This record gives sequence, C-alpha cells and structure tokens, in this order.
Amino acid sequence: MTKRAWILVLLGVVIPGSAQVLAGNRRLGRFGLATTLALWFLAIVAALVWFLARPFALGVATNGIALLIAQVLLAAYAVLWVVLALDTLRLTRLVKAAPRARGFIAGVAVILLVTTAGTAAYGSYVSGVARTTLAHVFGGTTYSDPVNGRYNILLLGGDAGADRTGLRPDSISVVSIDANTGATTIIGVPRNLQRAPFSKGSPMLGPFPNGYDCGVNCLVSFLYTYGQEHPTLYPDAVAHHSQPGIEAMRDAIQGVVGLKLQYYALIDMKGFQNLVDALGGITIEVKERLPINGGQDANGQPTQVYRWIEPGVQKMDGFTALWYARSRHGTSDYDRMARQRTVQAAILAQFDPGTVLTKFEAIAKASGQIVKTDIPQGMLGKFVDLASKARAQKLDNLELVPPLVDVIHPNFTDIHSLVAQHTAVSTPTPTP
Repeated sequence: MTKRAWILVLLGVVIPGSAQVLAGNRRLGRFGLATTLALWFLAIVAALVWFLARPFALGVATNGIALLIAQVLLAAYAVLWVVLALDTLRLTRLVKAAPRARGFIAGVAVILLVTTAGTAAYGSYVSGVARTTLAHVFGGTTYSDPVNGRYNILLLGGDAGADRTGLRPDSISVVSIDANTGATTIIGVPRNLQRAPFSKGSPMLGPFPNGYDCGVNCLVSFLYTYGQEHPTLYPDAVAHHSQPGIEAMRDAIQGVVGLKLQYYALIDMKGFQNLVDALGGITIEVKERLPINGGQDANGQPTQVYRWIEPGVQKMDGFTALWYARSRHGTSDYDRMARQRTVQAAILAQFDPGTVLTKFEAIAKASGQIVKTDIPQGMLGKFVDLASKARAQKLDNLELVPPLVDVIHPNFTDIHSLVAQHTAVSTPTPTP
C-alpha cells in the first residue's frame, strides 16, 4: 500500500487524471487526462511557434484577448489540479501505508500540489496584471510601417518631480531602430536647442512659419507647454492617445532631425524612481561628485545638500538614480544629457528575463504609472523582437550638442546629414 501510494501521488503530478483512471472516478480521470494532453499540446505548439515565428509568438503574448484567454485557462487548470491532487491523496489510503511513510507521502503530495497549482495560479495572476498594464499604457490605434527601413520613436523625459510645477520635457531623444536587424541609434536633442523648424504640414507652421521664433530664448522644450496651451492646433491628439504638447514636440523634432517619427513615448520622472526600485536598483559608474537636493549660494556653491553622490561604481536605488539624472550643480545641460543616457542604458541592462520574471508585478505597476505612448498594443510583438535583437548589438549614440552643433543658430542641413549617416543601413556590431 505504501508503494501504491507513492505511485499514485507521482502519477497524479506527472499525468494529472491518471490516478483517477487507475483507482478512482474514471470520468473525472478522463477529463483530467484530456485537459493534461490539451495543455501539453498547447505547450508544444507554443514552443514551436516561439522558435519558428518569434515575432508572431510575441504578438500573441502581448495581445489583450490572448492574455485574457491565458488568464482564464490557467485559473481553471489551477482549480482542476487542486481537485485532482486532493482526490489523489484520498485514493492513496494513507492509513494503510507504512506509518513512517505517511508523513512523507502527505508532505510530498502537498509540495507538488503547491508547485503545480500554485504555478498555474500565479501564471493566471501575471497574465491579468500584464493585460491590465498593457491596455493602460499602449492605447494607440495607428499602425505605421517603417520609413526607409526604420522605426523612429520620440522619447521624452517629462520632469514633474514633487518640487516642480507642471511637466517639462527636459530629456528629448529619438530612438531610431532598423526594422530588420534591430540596430539602434539614439539621437540626443538638447532641450535648449533654438529655432527648431517644423515638419511639412505641421499646424505649428501657422504661428511660426519660419521655425520656432518666439523672440528670446525659444528653447525647443518650451513647445510642449505651447502645445498644451493651444489645444485647437491638435484637436485629435487626445483621441489618438497623445497630447497637443507632445504633437507640437513631435513636429519640431521631426524638423530638427529630418526623420519621420511614427510613435512617441513619454516617461514621467515623477514615477521614475519606482521603476528603478522595482528593478532592484541600477549600477552606474559615477564620474563626478554630485549633490542630492539643495540650492546654490551667491558664489554658486551648493547649500542644504541632503547628501552627495560620490564618484565610483555604485548600485543606486530609485531616489539616487533620479537625482543623478537631474542634478545640475557644477555641470552643464550636456553633461546632464550624458548622465540621462547612462541611466537609460543601465535600466535596459536590468531588463533581463530573470529580473522581469521575479519582479514582474512591481515592474508592471511602475511602468503603468510613468509611461505613456501611442504605440498600439498590436505592435508590441514586433518591437519586443527588435529589442531582443538590439540587446546583442552595440548601441549607437549621436548627441546634437556643442561643439558638434550650435544650439543657438543650428545648421539643420548639417544636422540632417549627421542623422542620415548614423541611421544608414549597416552591418550589426556585436556588443563587446
């Protein structure tokens, strides 16, 4: 009877339903076996699709309907496995097993129950979290093809910290991705670039036919506020999961870099530190001593500093990383841009499969708080596949800053030429 009990418990885990077919309710057993075989079939099909058509598999995995189906099925499997496992434990007739083996048999049965049913239940929960987060973040409806073989995304870092009023896009980048290889170029546009031209057909050409000339200090980052204050220029922006300020920025940056920007992504720095904390922190090599908080006296020296970020390799939490990216004292806007790129690269490096799986809920929650984009959910499979290709290649950076670019009187013809050189089709360079 002891041997029989072990066999039933192990069979019940390896092939749920088989224990009932052998020694219990055969109708329940056949149902359990059928669902088990169906699960195995789906797993094999999923594995084949993953290896043979990964973009399609990623598209299904990020589809709201597919995630809902997975959520329901996994929850149903979890309940079924609990029922089958408890019934299997009943069929073992522990009272007739050897006294010393009873505790071990029951313990193993419970552990296996938690492992199988618990995993399915957690998978159902994760599917639900992913479905809710993706629906919240990716609400766009426009599907765009690559232009000249590339997807170009406007990336804005909106600084809306607790000590600031409103949102200002202090970090402006264009992420240009080769649609075939995933080779990626990040083009940094300084927030204090002036006289930005607007792309053809832009509503901004009405008030500014010769580019953004507002009189004095017409910084390109001010266009976000201008767009928000003149929503009639972009009456359909909100309906397309955007904002008038974002569309004004998009038209300006298109004119600056000479690329069609199919999508945008806005990262609100107010919730940025939550994402870094969700990832378990990021590792940064600090080049110079930087203050956290505080102001400056008449001589430009820092006052009321909370603490200092010291030079050297550091594991930063979200609070420290935010101040590392934002700190201005003793450095220029261009140094700040370089630090922001460093933070971006560190965050991308932390998005490894192990981190995402073990901290999925916190990452999803933080991402839903800080990211807005008009990328439609149906495009996620394509972009996730390109991102996986990009991770294996060296990231190309082009910073449109002095002395390369005169930010007060920019030569946009030269800028377009620089951008064209960096976004030309080339052979992928492996990451060293």
